[in-house]
Amino acid sequence: MPFGAVDAPAPDAGPTVDALDALAPGAPRVRRNDYGTLRPPAIGAWEPRLTVSVVIPAYECQEALDRTLAGLAAQTYPRDLMEVVVADDGSDPALRLPRIAPEATRIVRVPEGRWGRGWARQTGAEAAVGDVVHWVDSDMILAPDHIEAHMRWHHLASYAVVHGSVGFVADDVPPPSPEAVFAGTYESAAAFGEARLHGWTTEVLGTTRELRDEVSGAYRLHSGATTSVAARLLKAAGGVNTSLNMAEDTDLGYRLAQQGAVFVPDPEARAWHLGTSTVMRREADVHRHNWSFLGDLIPDLRWLRRHPRRHWAVPYVEVVIDAHGATYEQVRASVDAALAGTVADTSVVLLGPWGELPPGRRASLDEPMLDTRLAYNLYEHEPRVRVARAAAESCAPTPFRVVCPAGWVLGPDSLASLVELAERRGYGLVSAAVEETPAGVTALRLERTAAFSRAALVAGGPRTAPPDRVPRATGPARRSPGPGVLDALVDEMYGSIWVAAEDFGVVRDEDAEPVGGDPAKWRASAARWRSEATRLRAEVARLEAELRHAHDAEPVGAARGRRFRRR
Repeated sequence: MPFGAVDAPAPDAGPTVDALDALAPGAPRVRRNDYGTLRPPAIGAWEPRLTVSVVIPAYECQEALDRTLAGLAAQTYPRDLMEVVVADDGSDPALRLPRIAPEATRIVRVPEGRWGRGWARQTGAEAAVGDVVHWVDSDMILAPDHIEAHMRWHHLASYAVVHGSVGFVADDVPPPSPEAVFAGTYESAAAFGEARLHGWTTEVLGTTRELRDEVSGAYRLHSGATTSVAARLLKAAGGVNTSLNMAEDTDLGYRLAQQGAVFVPDPEARAWHLGTSTVMRREADVHRHNWSFLGDLIPDLRWLRRHPRRHWAVPYVEVVIDAHGATYEQVRASVDAALAGTVADTSVVLLGPWGELPPGRRASLDEPMLDTRLAYNLYEHEPRVRVARAAAESCAPTPFRVVCPAGWVLGPDSLASLVELAERRGYGLVSAAVEETPAGVTALRLERTAAFSRAALVAGGPRTAPPDRVPRATGPARRSPGPGVLDALVDEMYGSIWVAAEDFGVVRDEDAEPVGGDPAKWRASAARWRSEATRLRAEVARLEAELRHAHDAEPVGAARGRRFRRR
């Protein structure tokens, strides 16, 4: 143990679930985000064994930091299992350690020339040595059992990400002294009892059964104010994006979700923020700023990706097509169809023996690997196509992967329909049967990245992001279990379904229509028809109004005479 060895917990300590074995294979199998199957022990009624590093990014906030450290000094979590790392983001004068602070507290400086919350968080995380990294903002006051409340969950599941409950104290309330924070006398003040959660947070928790009904959007509440995550999971997700000075916690939360995290909001992990937050005071400005880059990083935010032709840093769907043994025509049909669908933010990984293509002089029309050469030529400069010998174990942070056999062609709306089915029902795997022969069933597969990442964690072989992803995942690669094991675990924790590929517009290459009908042109055509329909409805309304007016102005006798003539 980095902060001192401790005895193993007593046999009767803690919960009855395989609680303290969660870091090994056989970890609890949480279904989607329903963490209700985990049963944390009561605060004070268990014996911890995991170490925790509390990381505080800080910039020119000595007085607020003094209060935060005083609250940490009063924590019930064992001192020999807790350290505090303050990441000074270039304060002038430099931040100092106050008189009241946890024993194992140190200050590290963000590297010269670097700045911002992303750099501060990552600098602190890299200096941390605990099993769990616990983010705390420098202007927070934590209840004495706050860290313990968080850590209960990490002893149950290695992929838990825990959110504390932050109450916002009114702006006009004077801050308590560090001595009052350490003694806990501030809690009796009426202002702290009247502190309320952020309204949006309350709404999300209320409509999702405290996030237990969420499937893919639980990361939205991930906040750097007071959140904790296993150091291994943080590393596998690539750490904090150092290029971000705002919304770095949202970006990290999304990438943790793709690594299989389950998000747990714990109302017993109490904390307070003195005064309203920047988001509360300037919500529109914050959104205007953050949405300028979050659309590039989080494909799940679909409303930020309405442009039909933009290229995005993180695709929404990765389509893997195996060109081994396929003809050039089959590869072209499959790849072009994948790129031409209504899901514009799609990328393709084209598998093949590219490294075996011979260099130098060759018979251009008769070389042995001609079809492989032609496929390579066709997509060498296409930015949305990447060639590889084998698919990476995970496509994180891309949320969906489709494995499509070469020679089978996606329809214009196939990807959108398959993803919509998975999102509507929460499935982790959708298998679309394309062909059945005596040798077996050939299937197209839609895989939810988060589901397969969690299955790998539970099975003891976490998937790591491919090396060319940004941010780079630095976690050590471990051999993943076989696909049958992962499929079974995904079915258990997320659910899976078999469908007929033809029901989703997937056909053989010889039966496919030529790639065309650009989605932008479809939208333009639809817009013209909508405009024409609006014009015609207005014309009908005008004619009906004229008819009513003519009827109302007609003499009574004329109307009677017309009725008589009809009779």
